[in-house]
Amino acid sequence: MTPIRVLHAPEMVAGNAPELARAERRIGLKSWCVSFERSRYGYEVDEILFAAADGAITREIKRLRLLARALRRYDVVHFNFGSTFLPIARLDGGGEGAERLYNTYARLVQLRDLPLLKAAGKGIVMTYQGDDARQGDVLRAQFDIHPADEAESEYYTPISDEGRRERIAFVARYADKIYSLNPDLLHVLPLGAEFLPYSHIDIDSVRPRPPNRRLDHVRILHAPSLRSVKGTRHVISAVESLKEQGLPVELALVEGLSHDQALREYAKADLVVDQLLYGWYGGFAVEAMALGKPVVAYIRPEDLEWVPREMRDSLPIINANAHSLEQVLMEWVTIRRDELADVGELSRAFVEAWHRPTSVAERTRATYQQILKAR
Repeated sequence: MTPIRVLHAPEMVAGNAPELARAERRIGLKSWCVSFERSRYGYEVDEILFAAADGAITREIKRLRLLARALRRYDVVHFNFGSTFLPIARLDGGGEGAERLYNTYARLVQLRDLPLLKAAGKGIVMTYQGDDARQGDVLRAQFDIHPADEAESEYYTPISDEGRRERIAFVARYADKIYSLNPDLLHVLPLGAEFLPYSHIDIDSVRPRPPNRRLDHVRILHAPSLRSVKGTRHVISAVESLKEQGLPVELALVEGLSHDQALREYAKADLVVDQLLYGWYGGFAVEAMALGKPVVAYIRPEDLEWVPREMRDSLPIINANAHSLEQVLMEWVTIRRDELADVGELSRAFVEAWHRPTSVAERTRATYQQILKAR
């Protein structure tokens, strides 16, 4: 039987698409991942499309060549972060002069490669990863705790909300399958979209480093990609308050490091605090759990309906939001400090069960097979 040929593109947010492509190759698919740009965190990918010296015209030619390659060589194209081969217009309207002109062009062509791929009989999958789908007005209307009012003013606006809705609706017309790496996105994605766990790190390559069972001092670690939406000010405030009360804690903020450098810092933590506003844990938490670290994050109860029952029943995340964080941390650095290592062991077992890339790849392979069979 000829292996299914899968092209992943065009982003490598958190390294998820490249690692999934590698896992799919390990189980027998002919998968390849192309990213338009090099990651500032040093994630490895099969191919970088744009060179630093490329001008605007060269980049557009490369986009079209990649589309032509997809039409010739692949059975399935697995897009991610709400994007395709063609440029996506800026949601804020797009600057001045040449930038505004390019943005006008992008609005005309964005996502228009989807009907071409569909007409050619290609399977189309889209994975949404976060703020490629979230909408500020929906967050404000449905949830008491959310990032919309903490983000920079241009992050969730009426214009950006409507732009995301229009793009999601267009993708839904052509995609055979839509996945979400965060369950809260399923509030705004079309019926039939499914939750898919993160698969961005090779679990077996990470040696567990659980906290010492006899801790005199607790090193709390937080690694925000964007402070405002991750709830960083609440983390800083909570830890400072605990220190003022004489508790033996310190805060390590990890920012601006490569992925490998960041992992080395994560290994030194006793307790990890991930995001406090989104309602789910992020890729950073998966990496910390792979290291055997206990993780604090906000888990929104009403989003759990989209998570497999076995997964939510074994979820080891210590639940806290921006308002309850200080009290939760106080409990875990005092009366429950000797339980941190136990939670770390549960965390490692959890990612082995639910975030192993080859396990996720088995699921995507089944999806690809279903799509192609239906053709």
